[in-house]
Amino acid sequence: MDDAHRLGRFRRCPSLALWFIGLCLLLGPLMAEAAKRQHREARPPDLKILSVSLTPAPYSPTDGPMEIAVEVELPHSVQDSALLEVSSLITSPSKRSLKFLADRQPVKDIRSAASAASSAPADGKPHVNLLLTWDGKDQSKQLVQTGRYDYEVRAKLLEVSDKGPRTQMVAWPKRGVLEVK
Repeated sequence: MDDAHRLGRFRRCPSLALWFIGLCLLLGPLMAEAAKRQHREARPPDLKILSVSLTPAPYSPTDGPMEIAVEVELPHSVQDSALLEVSSLITSPSKRSLKFLADRQPVKDIRSAASAASSAPADGKPHVNLLLTWDGKDQSKQLVQTGRYDYEVRAKLLEVSDKGPRTQMVAWPKRGVLEVK
């Protein structure tokens, strides 16, 4: 099909060209508005991971387990029946070696232990400390090789219902690198 033939077909359908131009004019502002909405800053969740500390650092699996201490700030209004789950994923750069650690406890138990251990912070929100323990083994229960490993710590509040625990709130994750010697 030559260009003259195509041009002739286009000239015979001016309504198609007008329809296309109208569609572009109509969708242009809508797409611009959608782009503006996507760039709005996200409000941080009320559940926060305040700090993560690894001991010992650097870590040697032959010296015993590594402790991952996580300090979490709970929201003002959290039910005692809720569960707090803190988890960590430790991966090698090649993703061939990985380990998932998790601890899930009732908020009621964590609050009572935290209030007995220390005073309330200035902002009034309860802070709790949890401890995850890594034995230095990967998913196949083999000691990991020396090198750098990435870790990601997550926290979430779960609401217990008839159908089991459901996620109520998720904190932004904390990421870092650990050295295995």
